[in-house]
Amino acid sequence: MEKINIQTEYIKLEQLLKLAGITQTGGEAKLMIKDGLVKVNGEVCTQRGKKLRTDDKIEVNGKTYVVV
Repeated sequence: MEKINIQTEYIKLEQLLKLAGITQTGGEAKLMIKDGLVKVNGEVCTQRGKKLRTDDKIEVNGKTYVVV
């Protein structure tokens, strides 16, 4: 499980995918989310603006990331 450190109250899902290096661009992130390839706390999430806070877990391509 990889930890993603944020310095703010929350981070949007699309931004987290870029910050974690999962995608190179916002366009790639948008497509991954739209295609249902991203899970947030165990459920498929299709909202690219979903606000993620501390302890939220994101699953992509078989890897798990946690917001800290």
